[in-house]
Amino acid sequence: MNMRWELLRRRVYGDGRGLPGTVPAPWRTYAALTGGPLDGLLLDITDWTKDEIDNGAALVAERGRFPGGRTLYAPHPEGPRAPAPGVTCCFHHTGDTP
Repeated sequence: MNMRWELLRRRVYGDGRGLPGTVPAPWRTYAALTGGPLDGLLLDITDWTKDEIDNGAALVAERGRFPGGRTLYAPHPEGPRAPAPGVTCCFHHTGDTP
């Protein structure tokens, strides 16, 4: 299967209702998380501004360097902005914080 479509078969990091691991909705926009403890998940960025997307995210992760802390993800400056339909960018793991 085409790698671009495989991205949309991933699970979503949270969904705003506290339900982890939900499936992507075709009308939402996502960032693909690469590397680190949340590798392979999608992050819903539908309502994010361009500045918020450029700043990345600090996400709660139990499997990071600091369990219960946050793991940091940010877009790569030269990374593709649309690796798959519904996915506008990739957020790469940049570190962990307590």
